[in-house]
Amino acid sequence: LEKRNDDGGDDDDDDDDIFPVSSTASEESERDIYMRFMKCHKCYDIIPTSSKLVVFDTTLQVKKAFFALVANGVRAAPLWESKKQGFVGMLTITDFINILTRYYKSPMVQIYELEEHKIETWRELYLQETFKPLVHISPGASIFEAVHSLIKNKIHRLPVIDPVSGNALYILTHKRILKFLQLFVCEMPMPAFMKQTLEDLSVGTYANIAFIHPDTPLITALSIFTHRRVSALPVVDHNGKVVDIYSKFDVINLAAEKTYNNLDVTVTEALRHRSQYFEGVMKCNKLETLETIVDRIVQAEVHRLVVVDEESRIVGIVSLSDILQALVLTPAGEQYIVVIIIMNVVVVTLCWRS
Repeated sequence: LEKRNDDGGDDDDDDDDIFPVSSTASEESERDIYMRFMKCHKCYDIIPTSSKLVVFDTTLQVKKAFFALVANGVRAAPLWESKKQGFVGMLTITDFINILTRYYKSPMVQIYELEEHKIETWRELYLQETFKPLVHISPGASIFEAVHSLIKNKIHRLPVIDPVSGNALYILTHKRILKFLQLFVCEMPMPAFMKQTLEDLSVGTYANIAFIHPDTPLITALSIFTHRRVSALPVVDHNGKVVDIYSKFDVINLAAEKTYNNLDVTVTEALRHRSQYFEGVMKCNKLETLETIVDRIVQAEVHRLVVVDEESRIVGIVSLSDILQALVLTPAGEQYIVVIIIMNVVVVTLCWRS
């Protein structure tokens, strides 16, 4: 197989390899053009020629694993279980948050479970009856299947595992997929819905938005992450204006600076320890077009935009998942989703029979 370059393009400049587009494509066919693009490309196409992948053995101490995430600048790692000789799960920042919220007592009490537990111990205690097999995908599967799997399973990371060798090759994310699509958007007819507004398309979440205040205790913010299952919390002042945002990724700074033993500090204090330069909250409004929103979120390389009104008061959230749903799955319709599910069942059945 000829490996694609990291920018998603081939060495040979052949438009037919990118996506077959007819100059007389109807408006109806343009509507699902992103879906057809995704179905024409495999997960292999999106894997960069060079990337870092960190794998943890489940016998590794939890604390060392989180420090390793920080040291390597990654947000998640596949978990290898030697007894089963296979990958059994993922360790993410969400696990770090769950450990902190479950076992934190006060700044005076050390979190023994974080200091001493191995990953396998944490998994046994945390998963218990909620155990689910690792969701992963083959490099030969279409990117459309990857999008469907990410959104259907409500996950943010999808390991690409070679079915022959059993090796983990890459971790697919919404961000990577959208960036790959953006590389070829200019070569495809633009669907009419891209010129419609967020309000017209009902893209995003606008009810029961989870948010915090500048003086919210950090342990409270972490508990909201756990119970509401959100990846970021807009920080709103007492006039309702968005002044900052605290994301799950910011929580890893607690491990980086070893400050996780005091979670009684405010969110404002915690945000002073951001490891990367912060340009401010990326915002949008409901009257902006989907085209504008996609351009902004890709260029800013963020995972969501906070939807605000004219006075910067919070209205909603638009995530990468919302955008991929609008670009790919919604135009696809139910018939394509059903086909993928049926195909997966057939594959599983054949493997079982053999």
